[in-house]
Order: sequence, then structure tokens, then C-alpha cells
Amino acid sequence: MADTQYNQVGNPTRSGGTPAPWLSLVMAVTVFIPTLHATPEVQSDSPRERLPFNRGWLFSRNDPPDAGDALVYERIKDWLLPCGDHLLNLSPRRHSPLGTGPGEMRVVGISYTLADYDDSRWRKLNLPHDWGIEGPFHPDLTGKTAKLPWFGVAWYRKHFALPAIDTGRHVYLDLDGAMAYATVWINGIFAGGWPYGYTSWRVDLTPYIKFGGENTLAIRLDNPRESSRWYPGGGIYRNVWLVKTAPVHIAQWGVRVTTPVITNDSAVVNVAVTIDNKTGNKSETNVITKIYQADHAGLPVGQAILQSSSVTARIEAGEQAWVSHSLVVPSPRLWSLETRNRYVAETDITRDSAIIDRVRTPFGIRAIQHTAGNGFLLNGKRVPIRGVCMHHDLGALGTAINFRAMERQLEILHEMGCNAIRTSHNPPAPELLELCDRMGFLVQAEAFDCWASGKVRDDYSRLFPDWHEKDLRSMVRRDRNHPCVIQWSIGNEIREQGSSGGRKLAAHLAGIVREDDRSRPVVAGFNLIQSGYNGMMTAADIVGYNYKPFEYSKIHRTHPQYPILGTETASTISSRGEYVFPVSENKLDGRNKSTYQVSSYDLYAPKWGSTPDTEWRAQDENPSVMGEFVWTGFDYLGEPTPYNSDTTNLLNFATAAESAQAAKELDGLAKVRAPSRSSYFGIVDLAGFPKDRYYLYQSRWRPGLPMAHILPHWNWPGREGQITPVHVYSSGDEAELFLNGNSLGRKKRGAFEYRFRWDDVVYSPGELKVAVWKNGKPWTETVRKTTGSAAKLLLTPDRAQLRADGADLVFVTVTVADKDGLPVPRAQNSIRFSVTGPAEIAAVDNGDATSFAPFQGSERAAYNGFALVISRTKPDKSGILVLRAESDGLEPAAIELSSK
Repeated sequence: MADTQYNQVGNPTRSGGTPAPWLSLVMAVTVFIPTLHATPEVQSDSPRERLPFNRGWLFSRNDPPDAGDALVYERIKDWLLPCGDHLLNLSPRRHSPLGTGPGEMRVVGISYTLADYDDSRWRKLNLPHDWGIEGPFHPDLTGKTAKLPWFGVAWYRKHFALPAIDTGRHVYLDLDGAMAYATVWINGIFAGGWPYGYTSWRVDLTPYIKFGGENTLAIRLDNPRESSRWYPGGGIYRNVWLVKTAPVHIAQWGVRVTTPVITNDSAVVNVAVTIDNKTGNKSETNVITKIYQADHAGLPVGQAILQSSSVTARIEAGEQAWVSHSLVVPSPRLWSLETRNRYVAETDITRDSAIIDRVRTPFGIRAIQHTAGNGFLLNGKRVPIRGVCMHHDLGALGTAINFRAMERQLEILHEMGCNAIRTSHNPPAPELLELCDRMGFLVQAEAFDCWASGKVRDDYSRLFPDWHEKDLRSMVRRDRNHPCVIQWSIGNEIREQGSSGGRKLAAHLAGIVREDDRSRPVVAGFNLIQSGYNGMMTAADIVGYNYKPFEYSKIHRTHPQYPILGTETASTISSRGEYVFPVSENKLDGRNKSTYQVSSYDLYAPKWGSTPDTEWRAQDENPSVMGEFVWTGFDYLGEPTPYNSDTTNLLNFATAAESAQAAKELDGLAKVRAPSRSSYFGIVDLAGFPKDRYYLYQSRWRPGLPMAHILPHWNWPGREGQITPVHVYSSGDEAELFLNGNSLGRKKRGAFEYRFRWDDVVYSPGELKVAVWKNGKPWTETVRKTTGSAAKLLLTPDRAQLRADGADLVFVTVTVADKDGLPVPRAQNSIRFSVTGPAEIAAVDNGDATSFAPFQGSERAAYNGFALVISRTKPDKSGILVLRAESDGLEPAAIELSSK
């Protein structure tokens, strides 16, 4: 494939202006991001306000008796379908049916929607909120969705007042995500809703608001029990905002910034603005944009460096208009993984010299190219994609988004050398993309796990015919200005891969994406070999392979014009600190049938998966491959492969002979209803503690970091004199292992070898030491010792200074150590926690996939030497907080932290 670039209107051209059929991109970007940490966005010189709306909600599970089945989706579908129609190319737009809306009290309605319903006994809480994570775990629920009660119906209500001075303004409720089938009433009147739980959406409250009085919001959610393959959570689990604007204003996600031409001397910045006219009269306004440099948070710095000329917008009553202008930034400061430079486009809508609306849009200037022969290029430099797939839950916190929790995950991944995130298998929270902009991560934003053909009974296939275009456009328009976003994924392992209509459907979805953004390629994750040869992948710009490392060379040989990416790789499984002997080379082995754990020698995977070593060899043999997204960065709630809920699901990727052998080896284990509540795929466990595999990836992804990691631990009473293989993960190329000072041999890493192995080591307690060289020079060394018995607790916070905003968190690692401070690798001591001062315990965990102890509580057993306690600040209360940990027979520990 010839390298291609995109011209100023986003249409691909080759030199000479000939339309190009393929790929490679030179564009840049970013989007308007919600203010983080729930702080208000109010500008004194603009009537627009965007206020956090998370505090002071009331919550109740289940429908009232008078609801019956009146609010099931099929009965109210016609009322919901017009919601979001502004995203479609429809003329005329659809309207709700005539008459009384669903649940309204004007005739025979539902009590929970009524403004004066007595909700004084409802539970008081703040958003974001996930009711499922509160449990309890239930043994009869499936492990696929973590054995937690996330499904069913729940209601949220909120009472609020708007001042009379707001009369004449337009008022919106913006929800970043609500799980799922959300319906909204304001003052007893149905106002709208949205069924897909991962989409960000808006409800216009203006026609029903009481200005100068009290208003009541009621939101109903309904999660079908068989609607997800993993733990989706339940509730209004992302941030909510109240937006006030003038009747003529910039539309939601209405500013789009692109930079189609970038040189060392200048960058062309195109700003396209969509304006809403919510009045009954034709409107004429002027549009001006200024460009500022941005600080770390994406806010403008200093004086504007550029200002556009004024553009006049004439907007018919009740319609939208689109205007654009171009500016040239001199000596642009590029966004990259190392220098996360950004700018801000400040767009004003004026009439008679008065500002009637203003939106500030952070954006970055950077060039991306996806090539068939040279992988991925950022600003002209090849950058291997060293990515991980991430589900949206935050472990013990559930799906309720938290800025600090996401930031901590990215910090841990960054230290490993990860530089990319795939949002499997749904649009992410806006805050995740803001963090990736700030911290220097590439993002593949994914829309769907299925299309019209589903994977479980009530999954997205139920919604796909009516909602796929709106959901897809919502994702692209919201996120198309983030410099971190480099690819749009239209689907993951969708079942239409093998169908005759799959290619047309893929082309349809890709076409929707390209209508809204031609600055990035379209990709899909293909897991069926025949998908490469039935023409379906021609609908996408990049061939994304899931678990097909041996296809890289074949597809490159037969279709050399296709850029190739491992969209989902490895699926290696392990439990932190667990080791099974004898060490088997069969990837289906490594399971401990009595504890439901998986050995951490990193040699084991389900039928479809492989070791990291296998994937890396395929990439090294095919250097044109852009890189990979490993399944997964962190363990996540649900999908506890290999201990799924039944034999069929456990073995469904195996051949008949392999199934029989695996079933025999498992001794009927698979017939037990899922003995685990979270996955084993993560490079990092659910609590955020690195597994051994973390250091294997670090050794490859950070080749310049002097590092070495020895496994297993060296506490094996009763194994004296028995073979206990030792593996070393290191960025060096030569290593020598010593046991109690005696050399066990020096090894030089050969071609396609990614770990050092001493497979005949005989266990003797004491000290393992490895010395490592690189390019013939000493590189690093490390030791692992046999420890004493557990003697004390150690507390290590991830930081000492917190914000007193009611949302900030501190993650405290609890180590069970011997008298010398060494972690005791098999310690399982029960630990009690307490906190004094302006904070509370938010959650506890230990990373054990088989633990069904509640995440909410003040006690947790250590798992293989470690536990985690998460403390949350109290809103508007500053001071010193003290966290204490105690365990019978061990020296306790305490730390002081500050909340301001």
C-alpha cells in the first residue's frame, strides 16, 4: 500500500490529487472534556454554565407496585427512539407519539415519577454509583458477571431548584453513562432516555423546568439479567452535569478541531462549529475562535496566540447551522507520548458584540500514520504499540468512575512500559481519555462487542437495529478531538464475520465513522481466520487480529497492502504468587484444582490464547506489525476463565480430543458453578498488584531500563531437594543465577527467547541472586530470599496529599512482612482497618479471584502477602487522617495523611 495522507477536508489523497483507497493519516485533534473532580465550569463573561450534578441523590431498588410492566423497553420504545435523532441524517426528524408519555401522572401514572412523591425513606447517596458492587456475592449467580447483583431495576431521584434569573435559558441534563435502559422524568413528565449503558447522552429539560421553584428528577434504570458477558455494573456510574445555555448556543460536542497540515514551522488548525437555535425565530450570530497554549489540565495559558476572523452564522428557527474557519499556529508544539503539549480553542458566539456562548476546547497537534510496511508512526517516528485491553470496572470500586482510580491504573501500566489502551468493548468514560491526553497514552476507542447477532440473550444485539448509528456517532463526536485517540474500533469478534452480509454491515458502520471523522482509521477485532479471506476486512482500514499470531506472515504475504495490528493478544492466565509443580509446558495445564488458582510461571492460557513469548516471536518475525493490545492490563470483574460456570463454556475452544483430556484433568471441576468472581488474564491483579508477568512485559517494553525479576518466591518448606524451576525476566541479554552463592550457570539469550530459564534448580532455602549483563557490560542484579515468619504489617500509600472533595482516594498497600521487612509470600493473615479524621474506608481487596469477602468493609485477609485498603476523603473537610491496620499476632501499622 502506498503511504497516504489526508487533505484539509479529510479526504484521502495521493500525491497529484488522485483519490486513495487506503490508509495512513496525517491529522491531529482534541475534544471538549468535562471538568474533572466535579468542579463547576462557569465563565463570568459567558451565560454558559456546566455544573456538576452528582451530589444529593436518592436511590431505591425495584419498581413500585403501580408500575407493572408499563416501563419495559418494548412498551416505551417508540417514546425513546426520537431521543438523539439530532445525531442522524433524518429529515424530518421523528417525534414521540401523541398523548400521555410513559409513566406520566397526568392520567394513570407511576408514583416514583411524581414530583411530590414521598421519597424521604430512600437511601441518600452521591454519584457516580454502582449498586452491583455493593453485593453481596451470591453462589447461584454466574461467575461470568462476578456473582454480583448488578441486574434488575433501580430508581434515582433528585430535588433541585433553579433561580428565576435562569428564565429564558436552555437547561440540559448530560449523563456520561448510565447502566442501562435509562428513562428520565422531570416534574412528572417523560423527558427522554437512552438504552445503551456506555453512551454519553443529553436530555433537554427546558420545556418542563420550573424556573424560580423546586424541580424533581426521576431516572429509572433496568439491566436485563442476560445482557452482558462480563461485569457491567448497575447505576448512574459516570458523572452527571447540569448545563445552562442561551437559546442560541454551541451544540453538544459542537466544536471540532483538526490540524490537517503540520510542518516544523506551522500547523493549520481548522475549527468547525455547530450551532443550535432553540428559538422560534431565525437567528444571525457571529463566530470567533482564539487559540491559546494549554496547561497540564487543558486550560488556557496567557494571551491568545491567534484569533480568527469573524464568521457569520444564519440559523433557521429550531435548526442547526455549521460554520468553520482556519488558523495557522506558528512553530507548533506537538503532542507526543513524551511531550503532551496541548492547545485550547476558545470559541465565542456573539450577537451585537455581546457574547452569548463560549466553549473552550483543548486539542493537540500531532501527525499519525498507519502503514502496511512500517507500522504506526507518530509525528513521523515509528512507535510500536505496546498496548493493553481494559474493561471499565475499577476492581473493588466497581464501575463507578473515579478519576484517581483510573489515574493510578495508568501510572502502574506506564511504569511497565505500556503506551496504549484499547477500551474493550465499549466507549470509555470521558475522564479516561483526558488522562491519556495528559499522561501520554494512545487509545483505540471501541464501540461494540456485538452487532445484530448477539452473544448472550439480551446484549446489544437487542438494540443494534435502532440505536447503532446514534451510539456510534455519539462516541466519535464526543471523542474525536482527543490527540490520544488514534483508532476507531467498530466491533470485537462480532459473529457476522462469517455471514454473507457481514461485509456490508461492516462497511455501513465504517461509513458512519468516516462521515464524522476521517482523521483516524477504522479497525475491527477479527478472531475468525476466514474473516481475512471473505472480504470483510476490506471494510476496515486496519486488519485487527485477535489471537492469530501465526496469521501475520500469511496476511502480509497475500495482502501486503493491509496494515496489521494485534487487537487482542496472549490471554495468558495466572494468579499472583501461585505456582504449580511440576511445571508443565502444556498451556492448558498450570491449574491448581483444589484452590482454583493458576500457576504464575506465565506458560498457561486457554485454547485460543498463548504465552507472551509466542506473540512476540510472531511480531519479531513480522516487523511490519504495528504492535499489540494484550488481553488484559488489569484483572477485571467477571469472566473467570478457566473456571467458568459450566463445562461447555470452559472447553468450547478446544477440539474434541483436547476437551476430553482437559475434562479428565479437571476432575469435574468445571461442573462446579464458577468458583471465582474475577479474571485471571490481567498482567496486574484486581487490587493493582503486579503479577510476575508484569516484569516480563516490562523487560520487553522498557529495554533501556536496567531490571531483573526472579520467580518463583523462595519459601518452599517441604520441597527441599525437589526440582523447583527458576525463571528470570530481564531487559539484559545475559544472566547468571546463584543459589546461596553457588553459580547455577550463565546463560545468553538466544533468538526469539524472552526469558532466562534454569529448569533443573533443586530447592534449598536461602538466597537466589541473578547478575545480568547487556552488550557485554554489567546491567543489573537482584535477589530473592527465603523469609522468616510473618511478624509485622507495613503500610505504603500511593501518595500523602489528598483533595477534600469527597471523591479523592488514597490506595494503601498492606504488606505482611517478617522481622526484617521482607514480604512473606504465602501470608494470608486477616487484617482489620480503621481510619480517623476527614476520610472513610471506601473499599478493601487483596487480588484473590476466588475471594467472596465483600469489597465494602473494614477487614480483609492478605493474599500471598498483600492486601489493599482504599480510603476516600470527606467533602469539604480538611485535616489529618490516620489509617491503622491490625492483625492478631503481628505488629500493627499506622500512617498519617493530609486532606486539603
